[in-house]
Amino acid sequence: MAKPKKYIFVTGGVLSSIGKGICAASLGMLLEQRGIKVTMLKMDPYLNVDPGTMSPFQHGEVFVLDDGTETDLDLGHYQRFVHSAKFSRKNSFTAGRVYDAVIKKERSGGYLGKTVQVIPHVTDQIKENIQAAMEDADLGIIEVGGTVGDIEGLPFLEAIRQIKHEEGASNVLFAHLTLVPYIPTAGELKTKPTQHSVKELREIGIQPDILICRTDRVLEKGIKEKIGLFCNVPGDCVFSAQDAESIYDVPLLLSEEGLDDKVVEKLGIWTGRPDLSKWKKMVKTLHHPDHEVKIGIVGKYTDWRDTYKSISESLVHGGVANHAKVTPVYIDSEMLEKGDLSALPEVSGILVPGGFGERGIEGKIKAIEYARTKKIPFFGICLGMQLATIEFARHVCGLTEANSAEFKPENQQNVIDLMDSQKSVKDLGGTMRLGAYPCRVKQENKGKPTHAFAAYQKEMISERHRHRFEVSNAFRGRLEEGGLVVSGLNIDPKTSEELVEMVELPDHPWFLGCQFHPELLSRPLEPHPLFVGFIKASLKAKGKG
Repeated sequence: MAKPKKYIFVTGGVLSSIGKGICAASLGMLLEQRGIKVTMLKMDPYLNVDPGTMSPFQHGEVFVLDDGTETDLDLGHYQRFVHSAKFSRKNSFTAGRVYDAVIKKERSGGYLGKTVQVIPHVTDQIKENIQAAMEDADLGIIEVGGTVGDIEGLPFLEAIRQIKHEEGASNVLFAHLTLVPYIPTAGELKTKPTQHSVKELREIGIQPDILICRTDRVLEKGIKEKIGLFCNVPGDCVFSAQDAESIYDVPLLLSEEGLDDKVVEKLGIWTGRPDLSKWKKMVKTLHHPDHEVKIGIVGKYTDWRDTYKSISESLVHGGVANHAKVTPVYIDSEMLEKGDLSALPEVSGILVPGGFGERGIEGKIKAIEYARTKKIPFFGICLGMQLATIEFARHVCGLTEANSAEFKPENQQNVIDLMDSQKSVKDLGGTMRLGAYPCRVKQENKGKPTHAFAAYQKEMISERHRHRFEVSNAFRGRLEEGGLVVSGLNIDPKTSEELVEMVELPDHPWFLGCQFHPELLSRPLEPHPLFVGFIKASLKAKGKG
């Protein structure tokens, strides 16, 4: 007889952005380190089918998986904390996708003429999606997006209530993350927000098994007992989720509180203690670095840092690998466009991330020119790589009108263009290159290892993409004649077109652009090699390498 699956549902109350994703990811890491085969799932209550078309100002970055699924940024947290799980389209879905599936089923006669309702049809679809994500795991940690009390989240809460009824109380655990604020003028912690949040859950039939209380200090036993009394939870099932210096401290703090011990106890799982030695060593290096380096991130979404979440975390990982603290300096490309370059001399490395749209583009190109001519380590990602190609074409190859077809479709010197196979397609909605693609790394240039090969130390790699435009093969020869080294290539299996994946400059300390998004694969215990190489070069530029 097969072992029953175990489920942990993580909900959040009082306010949004309370930290459910980090909390869920931390719990996943702790349970994985106990030898449990864990998967993770994010359910978002908004009606977009996926976050791919949502504004970065509203939703932060779009995290892309190997299979091309565009997901919420919490999947990035899951991947950075949980190492053995392989995430795919099954591990993230929205209310929009649920309703889309239900409506399609109704239109095709799948409900045999029944009146289609939220209960049971929408809730059944939610449960079906959850079960699909659980196929290859013994335990699933399922995060319910939004805040308890939001009307759009009710079908998800009803679905997980039903799962506990169907799977049995010993196999399902409800963990509720809430807020216990400290009011300085009163000089005390306030538990009412937590009480009201739990009241909302209990009104729809969900009794939390565990409460995780976001707070700026460790909760004393008396406070925990008070919360437990008014929320119908034992005092030893109330845990502090104290504000931390780094997100990578959170698993260690929760483990010190005994959260993972209580979870395995309540779910009846027999395991050993988690091995946290590597994680503790990483955190120690993070908090006690030997060096410090400032990295300029030149973008147009600099007021909303979640837009560059994976990049900022990858810089942290690259810093740890070099025993360095990386301080990101966010530089508004529109200010550079207006001629204010004062921020650039203050940094030891310049990173231009991906993005869409023409706003701020010329400012980014100015930053790239500065990095190239001043010999400052430069890292261009996706659009950043394309703009590095444009800058080189304009100022080195004499293609003074060089640009991208994204911005100037009728321009005659578009060194960045659509693939030939895309040019006849009128609807570009399905032409974006998404997900993992192979890349062949060039080992040497004029007898010296390329920056790319020095980082990867292997010829074949796989990286995740999210873009539509490519370096034009019509101008590739001219660019290479000018000295631009193509250090990574992908051959499109459908058209046999060679697609440029990486470019670099050989006579520069470290100047590399990549068409893919390396930040989507970086982890604190497995830093991405390009970020490691970039930070190493930036430290040398500062004189501390």
